[in-house]
Amino acid sequence: MKVCTDACLFGAWTANKIAAKKLQSNSILDIGAGTGLLSLMLAQQLSNSIIHATEIDADAAKQASENFAASPWHGQLHAVNAPIQSFSSSLQYDFIVSNPPFFQNDLASNNAQRNVALHSHQLGFEELLAAIQMHLSVTGHFAVLLPYHRTTVFESLAQREGFYLHQKTWVQQTPAHALFRSMLLFGREQKEPEQTTIIIKDKAGSYTDAFVALLKDYYLYL
Repeated sequence: MKVCTDACLFGAWTANKIAAKKLQSNSILDIGAGTGLLSLMLAQQLSNSIIHATEIDADAAKQASENFAASPWHGQLHAVNAPIQSFSSSLQYDFIVSNPPFFQNDLASNNAQRNVALHSHQLGFEELLAAIQMHLSVTGHFAVLLPYHRTTVFESLAQREGFYLHQKTWVQQTPAHALFRSMLLFGREQKEPEQTTIIIKDKAGSYTDAFVALLKDYYLYL
């Protein structure tokens, strides 16, 4: 799977929220890590964090291991080729991050690996929340990237599990486009959630100031 802009934005947004809100992050779990993008972005900003990255696809997990080994943060990063449903750890994680497979009733492709990466039959929202419930510390937080149209369903399921929305950021491609992603931060403490919107590109096709502010430490040409 290619690295996509919304995943990069989500990684930068998550690292920013952890730092800005001074959230505990000594131990982080990345569920459905792919080739390790989110884990690498978090490690770049959170030098004291131990990050475990689970990935069901063997090829992707192997690539994540190679990417981790080649990075300056190789001592922090550990890839595990396993579905989160069978993952076992002695840690209760301070923070969990996930860019889960989120297409439910959309058309599948002829590529089996792509279907596992994008379609939720391998990891439904209920299973994801059950895994978070199992692995998240009592005072921990988690963040997810979702399509706009599935946000309300996930929020309801999360609240049923005792998780409360703390931050919601809608994502638009341009001012002319409809909302297409949501970046959500949850915790176990009930509070009034903050809501913001970020637009990736302006009318002229240039990255917006808000996007540049988040991604400048990651995109070499910004």
